[in-house]
Amino acid sequence: MGKNLKGRECGKGICQRKDGKYTARYTAKNGSRREKHFDTLPEARNWLADVQYEEKHDVRSTSSEMTVDAWFEFWITNLIVDLAPNTKRNYRERYCMNIQPVIGSMRLCDVKPMHCKIVLNRMEATYAGSTIRQAYITMGTMFRAAVMNDMLTKHPMNGVRYTKPVRAVDDIKFLTVEEQKVFLETAKRSHNYRQYLLLLETGLRTSEMIGLTWDAIDWKKRTLTVSKTLEYRHGEGVWRAGPPKTASSYRTIPLTTRAYDVLKLCYDERHIRKESELLSQILEYVDRRTGQTKYLCMRDLVFINYRTGEPAKNSSYDTHLYKLCDEAKIKRFSMHALRHTYATRAIERGVMPKVLQKLLGHSSIKTTMDRYVHVTDASLTIAVQQFEQAAVLAG
Repeated sequence: MGKNLKGRECGKGICQRKDGKYTARYTAKNGSRREKHFDTLPEARNWLADVQYEEKHDVRSTSSEMTVDAWFEFWITNLIVDLAPNTKRNYRERYCMNIQPVIGSMRLCDVKPMHCKIVLNRMEATYAGSTIRQAYITMGTMFRAAVMNDMLTKHPMNGVRYTKPVRAVDDIKFLTVEEQKVFLETAKRSHNYRQYLLLLETGLRTSEMIGLTWDAIDWKKRTLTVSKTLEYRHGEGVWRAGPPKTASSYRTIPLTTRAYDVLKLCYDERHIRKESELLSQILEYVDRRTGQTKYLCMRDLVFINYRTGEPAKNSSYDTHLYKLCDEAKIKRFSMHALRHTYATRAIERGVMPKVLQKLLGHSSIKTTMDRYVHVTDASLTIAVQQFEQAAVLAG
């Protein structure tokens, strides 16, 4: 008999934890164990009674007949509605391409670690480590939700690992101080120069920069607020507005003088820019913090392509970057590398890690320091010089 915190008996298979919650445990005839936590004792007793009844009368629950396909659709449609659209698209792509062919038609309750491992093994030869990791995360997340909702008694990914390495942090491109100088000098002749400079001065994501509208800028306080994104979906041929990547991505960034000047110049020239009919669109999206419907007026966008009068597509920025890199005779890099460069420069210039985390909109400082901040030869030299100077002052 388990007991509560006052020493009173709760009943067989039930006990009270130090945090006040009640834990109910049941061991079936076949040796499998089930456990669940509840806020009240009656809830724990009711659950235990239901489990015992199912065992005694061989009741097959609805979950026992549900297929992995059916669970995936229910999960992605109802349980992760607050995730960014890109994240859900990545989940669906990995499921349809790699997971579904192996276990989609199986009953959810029949999936074992070996089946999940087969999914990952089949990807080894033809997929990058980062893509295998996406499949791993997709399975792990959807099955964890199944366990939490009593559709499974045990997580079928327990003990499953993937061996192909994900791209090393050091492989992620960022610009050294000299490369940044050469790049900006070359980019001055580009119609995208202001966008590149803004990313290097603020650390914005590309979709945040594309979706930037005039109401996000406070000229008096000299700040920029990130509350939405804009991306072109090539598969659908449409522009799609959305919330920032995570709840932590909602942020207000103080503007440097260079960033302020770039935006002010765009604002002063907004009446003479070319504008297409596309800018008459008003796009809807859902604010992930409040669940309310918000609107993005395309005509209010800060950055419009000077030739088309439309926003520049995500991919076109990278394509143009490659040309500039070739012209500047530096290694090619993507738009996201400008965000990495901003983070690295910030640390080199003494910005505190927690402050940088806030500026970048990361939920974890580990992401900021492990993936976005890069140690350069110059920063090593400066560190040694500071060490020597401190030793001289101390001596």
